[in-house]
Amino acid sequence: MSKSVNTTRAQDSTNAIERLYITMRHLFNRGFYKPSGVSGATLRQSLLQLRPEIYGSIAEEKAELNGLMYVLERLPEGIEQCRFINLTSDEGYAGSQFKPIIPPKRRRNCYRIDDEQMNIEITRGRSDIYDILTHLTFLFIESEKISKKVLIEDTDKTIRDWVKLEQAANKEELSQREREVALIHMANILGRPFIEVMAIHKKLSTALEPERFLKIIYWLGKLAIEEETTGNKRAITFSPMLRERLGHHIHGERWANRIKAVLQENGLMERPIHIISANMHSVMNSLFAKKALSKTLAGKTKLETYEALSIPKNSHLREKVIAQAKKNGMIAIDDVSGTNIDVQIFDMSKLGKGACCYDLPANCPENEKPVIFVMDYAFGEQAYETIDELLKPYRVKKNQEVFLNVASITIMGKAGILEGGKGDIMIPDAHIFEGTADNYPFDNELRKEDFEGNGLKVLQGAMVTVLGTSLQNRDILKFFHESTWNVIGLEMEGVHYQKAIQSASKIRKSIREDVKVRYAYYASDNPLETGSTLASGGLGTTGVKPTYLITDKILTQIFNS
Repeated sequence: MSKSVNTTRAQDSTNAIERLYITMRHLFNRGFYKPSGVSGATLRQSLLQLRPEIYGSIAEEKAELNGLMYVLERLPEGIEQCRFINLTSDEGYAGSQFKPIIPPKRRRNCYRIDDEQMNIEITRGRSDIYDILTHLTFLFIESEKISKKVLIEDTDKTIRDWVKLEQAANKEELSQREREVALIHMANILGRPFIEVMAIHKKLSTALEPERFLKIIYWLGKLAIEEETTGNKRAITFSPMLRERLGHHIHGERWANRIKAVLQENGLMERPIHIISANMHSVMNSLFAKKALSKTLAGKTKLETYEALSIPKNSHLREKVIAQAKKNGMIAIDDVSGTNIDVQIFDMSKLGKGACCYDLPANCPENEKPVIFVMDYAFGEQAYETIDELLKPYRVKKNQEVFLNVASITIMGKAGILEGGKGDIMIPDAHIFEGTADNYPFDNELRKEDFEGNGLKVLQGAMVTVLGTSLQNRDILKFFHESTWNVIGLEMEGVHYQKAIQSASKIRKSIREDVKVRYAYYASDNPLETGSTLASGGLGTTGVKPTYLITDKILTQIFNS
């Protein structure tokens, strides 16, 4: 008799992730599903088995408030009121009377079609779909918790707490006392202390919607109760055009061709091009801010200058830097392709005397002066689509192709760290694709020693490219960190970028084989530490120091290359 073998929590969690992705892909091919149906139950069970760190107490009876805040920032306002959610391709809504709703933490266009329907445009590939469906599954789990708590067993009646909450949610205006009474009833329903509920209510309150949190909980509960008592089911559908277009690089090709046309028009295709995937401010600020603001912020250090620029109210300072950049060779290309990836092109041959904070070698010929190409962050699998299309030769005429002279490709971004805290730095030397044995080692031009001595922890090693940040759990991460994989962090794009770079340089030969590659990340969270996940809040000014430290090293290498 063979002995029974028990699986570890890490193995169970890996199986749960695999089931989630297979189910989501199946539902996409099918074209629709009902969250309360069999397919929706499979998604819920897998997510509950996985118990991702970002969703905290999702598997407990009490409501998960931090996870709810995280999800609400990434889904369109009002989605909790919609019984029908339709995921579509870019199908021309922008030219209609519908006003786009853009979530604060995810750039995607969403449209409220009527009282019951929300359409969400998917232009960034499968990762976007996985992200949305995972967040929606979390919302459905939380709404089901409310329904179970307030419905009296074997009846259509609800408990007194729900009746009082419903009355408050349907009132046009609440006094402070009425608000607090409603929040007390809501705290009982959610199984959370009154003080916690008050804090979340305050965070979500806006001038137009002062009772937003009350209404969100009311609508989550209302739709779940109606499903149970009337049989009116919620439904998620995928438009035929989305199913037809997905995976065909339609948006990435449109984005890349527009950019290559601008490079061609400005005679920059043959100059050494340095591609940087980063935010839309750090490279521009590092190049021009200190000089542009020398009088306005006299006596400030570089770091103090960058911190001042990161404060939302200082838009006048940012305008000065943008003006200086445009005067000295910056071309800004706002996205119209649907990728949501804006671009800045810096032509270093157009620098005025004393305008830039970096110096080119004195004898650098005009045709060797670098072109710095900065693209905003891609999202998951979208990284492959955009870089793959960008590195292809540009077709000028039917039988004439022009190749880009790509000298280096740099990826800078935020990532989860497995040993350290927010703001620390990770320098990868390989990317591993989660759920597979696929691994992508590379020679990184950046080194651990480049960043030491700045008061930040610096780690060098392998990093995992995950299928979605919202699916990470402690057991899988501990396995990656403590096993011989020696993983230092996790992010969503590394493997996808590296696949595109390797195929362009080693197989297709559309860019030079010895293209320089740089990867560096700063920690946005530590998913192994309770209270340090992405759901615990943003970086604030903690991210300023590592962002500009990394940017400085990248630019120093480019100017000295």
